[in-house]
Amino acid sequence: MVKLGRTIKLRLYLDTIQAGEFLAMTQEYQRLANIVSQWVFDHDFPLSWLKINNHLYKKFRQESALNSQMVQSVFRTVVARYKTVQEQMKQHAYRYKATDNKWIQIPRDLTWLEKPIYFRRPQADLVRQSNYSFVNGMTQISITTLGKRTKLAFTNKGFEDYFQGDWKLGTGKLVHNQGKWFLHIGITKDITDFDKGNSPQIVGIDRGVRFLATAYDHLGKTTFFDGQKILLRRKKFLENRRRLQSKGSKSAKKKLKQLAQRENRWMADVNHRLAKTLVALYGSHTVFVLEDLTNVTFNTEDLPKSSRNSHRSWAFFQLEAFLTYKAQAVQSAVVKVSPAYTSQRCPKCGLIVKTNRHHDTHEYWCVQCQYRCNDDRLGAMNIEMLGHEWLSGVKRPKIQKLTTTG
Repeated sequence: MVKLGRTIKLRLYLDTIQAGEFLAMTQEYQRLANIVSQWVFDHDFPLSWLKINNHLYKKFRQESALNSQMVQSVFRTVVARYKTVQEQMKQHAYRYKATDNKWIQIPRDLTWLEKPIYFRRPQADLVRQSNYSFVNGMTQISITTLGKRTKLAFTNKGFEDYFQGDWKLGTGKLVHNQGKWFLHIGITKDITDFDKGNSPQIVGIDRGVRFLATAYDHLGKTTFFDGQKILLRRKKFLENRRRLQSKGSKSAKKKLKQLAQRENRWMADVNHRLAKTLVALYGSHTVFVLEDLTNVTFNTEDLPKSSRNSHRSWAFFQLEAFLTYKAQAVQSAVVKVSPAYTSQRCPKCGLIVKTNRHHDTHEYWCVQCQYRCNDDRLGAMNIEMLGHEWLSGVKRPKIQKLTTTG
């Protein structure tokens, strides 16, 4: 069994008094979180809730109006944030070019931080039953504020199904955004894990910009997901961004921030819909094979200037994350393989020659066996081939370079 996770977002409806109570409570939570963050930074990053609790709990209980459970939630919130940053630093090592023009990578950890993590927004993590609960036949929600609890109305539009069945509600995060209040609740459900011993189908997926995804399945069928409309809209975003940047005024900077948020929401929606379509198309018991793009720098020299920005900044990792959890929900899996030579290897004779791929015509043409096909399809074919190697027991499938078949 494996736990499937989701987040539901409930809109809360507060009166003026309740809004003031919520703001005071979340500001106090934010204040304590920054004190804890400073303490963690000053004491060599002890990421243990118990250690922080032993040193700061009594002090906070004497000084703060937050109840016992919420003080301990503050500790967990800070620890979780530092662990997230720690993992991000592990994944992105410090890189520099040495005198011999070789790239050197140095692992990073929390000691690289120059200052403690700062919590910029008022917030609060609420434990179910202790800090929030549903009352009056699920028509209201009761939430702890400073020294008391208050009841208010909410809407769960779009999330009704998650309040039924086997979903378990966990900690909720109180969020204040553009004058509105929301409660984001993490929920989990136990589902049957993916079983690779039962002959799953394998689908190789090549991610790109001209085609957002090119999928090649075990039957030899290729499905292209066109990205031309996406490119045009991204170009408009880029033009608007450059226009605002050239002004440099305070209002322009504000509009730049709003534009970035709107673009991010749009990109997330595109990736959500693409991941949902892939899972619906291939169904359960499928191995979706992707290239592992961690620490990969995209070469855009062969691309036209109008496409370089989109290629560098498209959210490839976001699509991977969305596909991973959507596949898990239907007992499928996402596997990552090495990207080395996936766009250069001939699937017929195995020859690897970089110049066989022609970016101007988006075609692959093998000089040895004369095999020709679309270059995005070729990448998906090679990725699908590596998926079969993973299924046969190879832990890290990778194409070995072959320059001639002899």
